[in-house]
Amino acid sequence: MEKTRTNNAYGAEESANVCAICLDEIQGQKTLRCSHSFCSECIDSVFKFKPACPVCNTYHGEYTGNQPEGTMTETRSWLHVPGYEHCGSIVIQYSFPAGIQGPDHPNPGKRYSSTYRVAFLPACEEGEKVLRLLRKAFDRRLVFTVGRSVTTGLNNVITWNDIHHKTNMYGGPQCFGYPDPDYLLRVQEELRLKGVMEDN
Repeated sequence: MEKTRTNNAYGAEESANVCAICLDEIQGQKTLRCSHSFCSECIDSVFKFKPACPVCNTYHGEYTGNQPEGTMTETRSWLHVPGYEHCGSIVIQYSFPAGIQGPDHPNPGKRYSSTYRVAFLPACEEGEKVLRLLRKAFDRRLVFTVGRSVTTGLNNVITWNDIHHKTNMYGGPQCFGYPDPDYLLRVQEELRLKGVMEDN
């Protein structure tokens, strides 16, 4: 069906009838739980790639990534990270064997190398919450992906997937460590943007 371009000269009231994806008048309206409406065809095509509202990024369904097979384990340490002297720390270990890229990776059939990463959280209430969210993200294959490493420039390697981790206990943000008072809030927002929250 051909759409007619809508001129938004009448102000905000008319924008309720305009699809935020194609910027034309809404055809076959579909309204999401977050109350944003789109053309049925437009939102269906967006949801094929990411089941999230293009306006507010609220997830409608579960988003699964392309993280390769690996393990996530956590241990407890009596050592504390700067800024959280009242508690010990959580040590997260990620381990991935070498493998072959699948159809959802950048170069299917090509090898990627093994990798091992360690990350740290304070063992406080909020740190425990972040750990639960990271576990959920890992199970949904969202924490890592296969691609080009920003730090080394190498292709076909396992890389972080926009969920930042503290890979050092010390040194501050410039060394991917603590102290960093806003880190736990920031990483929860990064997880939320991938649809990972405690209530879903």
